Amino acid sequence: MTTTTPSVTADLDLARALTLVERSVVQRLGEALKAEGATLEEWRVLSFLGDGAGHPMTEVAESALLTAPTLTKVVDRMVSLNLVLRRVDDTDRRRVLVFASERGGEALTRWTAAVEREQEHIVTALGSEETALLRTLLQRASRRLA
Repeated sequence: MTTTTPSVTADLDLARALTLVERSVVQRLGEALKAEGATLEEWRVLSFLGDGAGHPMTEVAESALLTAPTLTKVVDRMVSLNLVLRRVDDTDRRRVLVFASERGGEALTRWTAAVEREQEHIVTALGSEETALLRTLLQRASRRLA
């Protein structure tokens, strides 16, 4: 009896294909943000805090797609750079809320412009119709698999 081993083919399994695309997009956005002195994680945090409201760390972690320990390190670094502020929640003194500082708001404007420029390059590479379709399919898959 002969056994066959799976070979690497052009037909990638779904998880591998998604990972390769995600890595490419994250790398491109990361490089664009690095040129502005930021990381993708910092931009995600500030983007969420850009509404001017304070948010508990659990909400920020969920939005930024970070674990609690990683978020704590990111926020600590951002506090030291005066990009965000921590304040005790007036309604629940046990909770700490995170806010974007004025400097953080200014950084968010620059960082978002860099992300938007790179996203335009990505859309150009993929094509606008394909990008829209991909976004729709990924959002649908995310809702169904949640």
